[in-house]
Amino acid sequence: MDEVNHFWQGRLVRYADLVPCTNAFIDARSPGSDRKENFTIIGPGVAENPHQYVHISEAHGFNIGGARQPPHCTNSQHSHDTAEVFIIYSGTWRFVWGEFADAGEVVLEPGDTISIPIHVFRGFENIGDDVGFMFSVLGGDDPGRVHWAPHVIEKARNYGLALLDNGQLVDTKLGESVPSGRVVVEPSAPHEIDYIRVPTGEEMYQRITSKPGLDTSWWDVAPHAPGVREAPIIGGRTIDGVAPAPIHEAHGFTVRSMFFEKNAQLPLHSRACTEVWIVTEGALTFSDDVGVQLTVAAGDTLTIPVGRWRSFSSNGVESIAYVVRGGDDPGVWTWR
Repeated sequence: MDEVNHFWQGRLVRYADLVPCTNAFIDARSPGSDRKENFTIIGPGVAENPHQYVHISEAHGFNIGGARQPPHCTNSQHSHDTAEVFIIYSGTWRFVWGEFADAGEVVLEPGDTISIPIHVFRGFENIGDDVGFMFSVLGGDDPGRVHWAPHVIEKARNYGLALLDNGQLVDTKLGESVPSGRVVVEPSAPHEIDYIRVPTGEEMYQRITSKPGLDTSWWDVAPHAPGVREAPIIGGRTIDGVAPAPIHEAHGFTVRSMFFEKNAQLPLHSRACTEVWIVTEGALTFSDDVGVQLTVAAGDTLTIPVGRWRSFSSNGVESIAYVVRGGDDPGVWTWR
């Protein structure tokens, strides 16, 4: 039992135990962006600092990360080669796109989700009055490197940071120098960012899902799981019969929101895909088939391997979790 309990404890990342990196990216000293914290929860992520702490390195087919920023702290314009999804946990966030952050903007609040297309310069700012946190999901086991807008690279030079061709940061203020055989990345020339897209406002609004309401947004999971419902957030029509999500294009993973009434229970079951639970409200009790129990509180992340038995219960408090499942069709529930 101790060995099994240790196994599950190693797959639970508590919000209170998250290890931040304050200089994960090249804009870490640029005014306005110099107070942010970045987290790599599952997978290698895209951090440029080799000292970024990775909580769970096991390949899942996607990466889970996080960003925590105080009020009016920004993340500079950049692009990714794989899908990037943000789930707002706390704070009020403004997302902007375009090379100079002037092509459009949207504002999201807790429970909202946004999927930003590949090859789009995007940035974000916490515009609330308190520290805000977002969970992020990046597609693929290797999400590649960040492509920064040219002015971000230029600005960083003034603060002693340079990016190398292997994606690693060099901090000249700490006495670091460019290693032999490595080349410093220069700001992209105009023709080098011809592939970058500028979505319309309508296109971006179609890639947002507001926090599901407790009316018509939810589907009952199963007759023997009363009080447990799910809402599709990202993903197309799947073989379990759930309708396509508002954001229905293929991402290589799906996202659904799970709602538990007070004292509701999701019975023991397994799935043929990797599954990550991110609790955002309330708390859930996780149990496996040999009696291990863990409390997964708001802000905590739990990853469950393919085929392992699990159940969840809400124990007296309404609770919400966002569940990321590997693949474009996560298949059906297998009930014990």
